[in-house]
Amino acid sequence: MPYIPMRPLLEYATAHGIAHGAYNVNMPCQAKAIIEAHETIRSGAIIQVAEPGLAYLGGNADFLNGTLEEKRLGAERIANYVRQLAEKATIPVVLHLDHGRSFESVKIAIDAGFSSVMVDGSSLPYEENVALTKKVVDYAHKRGVSVEGELGVLAGTEDDVFAENSSYTNPITAVDFFKRTGCDSLAISYGTKHGAVKGDNVKLRKEIVIATMENMHHEKINGALVSHGSSLVPQYIVRQINMLGGQVSGKGVPVSQLNEVIPAGISKINVDTDIRLAITRNVRKMYMSDETLREDDQVWKLMCEKPQQFDYRYYLAPLTKQLVEDRHDHLSQKYLKPITDGVKEIVTTATVLFGGAGDADDIPVVTLKEMAERYGKGL
Repeated sequence: MPYIPMRPLLEYATAHGIAHGAYNVNMPCQAKAIIEAHETIRSGAIIQVAEPGLAYLGGNADFLNGTLEEKRLGAERIANYVRQLAEKATIPVVLHLDHGRSFESVKIAIDAGFSSVMVDGSSLPYEENVALTKKVVDYAHKRGVSVEGELGVLAGTEDDVFAENSSYTNPITAVDFFKRTGCDSLAISYGTKHGAVKGDNVKLRKEIVIATMENMHHEKINGALVSHGSSLVPQYIVRQINMLGGQVSGKGVPVSQLNEVIPAGISKINVDTDIRLAITRNVRKMYMSDETLREDDQVWKLMCEKPQQFDYRYYLAPLTKQLVEDRHDHLSQKYLKPITDGVKEIVTTATVLFGGAGDADDIPVVTLKEMAERYGKGL
């Protein structure tokens, strides 16, 4: 199957009242696991990397302080890898940049070969957000690359994205944003929250989704809506981590509420936290099953120092180089199965829950070159 931009996949999802999960990766083996999981359930795949994840893929374990050069290396590494996998895959594959914070960082991903990018100007004044997103759209669309913007602020923390309070997206402003930027999709704030701690009373504002889509239809805007901060935080995994010595807490977005907003117009749902949790449980389980693995082991030591930590990049830091270069020695090889099994567990479950299973052969196959021609005609 060809490597495709995001737009045709989301157009299909919107037209059929389903959503696709978009799954964050930080190492090549995870991308491979996502494609294999989607091939099993015959679904189109969205693989995404957050901007700090590019620095991690560039070999910097201190990814929140990564340089542009490290991000460039990481972007090229994952784009080359995913495109090779996509050429051999039996499903359509999208590679998306999540939360690009500047034109320079988004350009790095586009130039490296990503088929879709997100530029997050939600923390900027409205006019600056419009200008930044429009600049990215102009550069990306000439190359057939789809663009996601963001309007409204989600509370919570994820990598370098932080906000203490949220502000809901105004449906009328969303229409203006689509018109003025030409973006393909828009991440809206309607009650979700970044991170694992979303609280006990998550309430998705379905009316924001409905009003936004109705306004878009009225203005004949062809675009899709995206849900960030939407991890489910499976409680069975939280319990299992804690039974294995962890100290993790948190609750996610109820599946029942997501199932209400999907047919209303949410076509892409971002999932990151759940994968981190599943991998952490699997790694802890590996150590607890064999006492000899814990002897003088750096990874186990880091896990014990911070039992509340479930971001695998923290405790796997000593093995960053081997993991991101996908060249495994005897030290890193043992982590591949816990990592990829965790990815597949979450991806398979969420894709089925969101309604994306079985659509791989129905999603229009559009190359980047063909998409660039379509954008050039204003379609």
